[in-house]
Amino acid sequence: MTDRLEKIFALIPSCEVFADIGCDHGYIAQAMLKSGKAKKVIIADISAKCLQKAEQLLEKSIIDGKCISVVSNGFENVPNCDCALIAGMGGEEICDIILRAKNLPNSLLLQPMKNCDKVRLCAVKSGYNLKKDFTFKSAGKFYDLMLLVRGKDTLTDEEIEFGRDNLTGQNQDFKEFLLIKIARLNEYLKSEKLSTDDRNSMLSLKEKLEKYV
Repeated sequence: MTDRLEKIFALIPSCEVFADIGCDHGYIAQAMLKSGKAKKVIIADISAKCLQKAEQLLEKSIIDGKCISVVSNGFENVPNCDCALIAGMGGEEICDIILRAKNLPNSLLLQPMKNCDKVRLCAVKSGYNLKKDFTFKSAGKFYDLMLLVRGKDTLTDEEIEFGRDNLTGQNQDFKEFLLIKIARLNEYLKSEKLSTDDRNSMLSLKEKLEKYV
């Protein structure tokens, strides 16, 4: 597995039945079985052709009845599970999957590629509590990772925007991410073509980001 997948896998709780929604090659589902973190796994993808990669990797587990493979749009055809992963998709797509689901698992692990603020709001409004929510760096890129369990929760505006665990000041990957954003803002602010409104907006954002560095 890649370093990104290793970080995702490490945060997944032990469970009876684990589902990987949009499973790609199936590496995490395979690791869940090998490690004993799950007794059974479900690999799901909207494309039967894409699903073949994971089916080949988990062929023996499918034969043994430890893995179920389903073509599914989100949770549409996914049997009941108590933990599910949705990773590598856009935030709006993840929200759509959550909102369309008739049955959601007790635990969700989400790794959106963008629109993380929308995912946080959607998950909490859907009855989940954010247990972990942080930024991590892998292969030169930054990702947000969220572990949610069933329960009530409320989020501040800053938690929605940045991620709850990032606000503690202990996450060095998040600080590096902010420093890169601040450096880009400084470059934009050098432009004499900026309108007053744009300049003030950038200065306000820069001040907000510097608060957490």
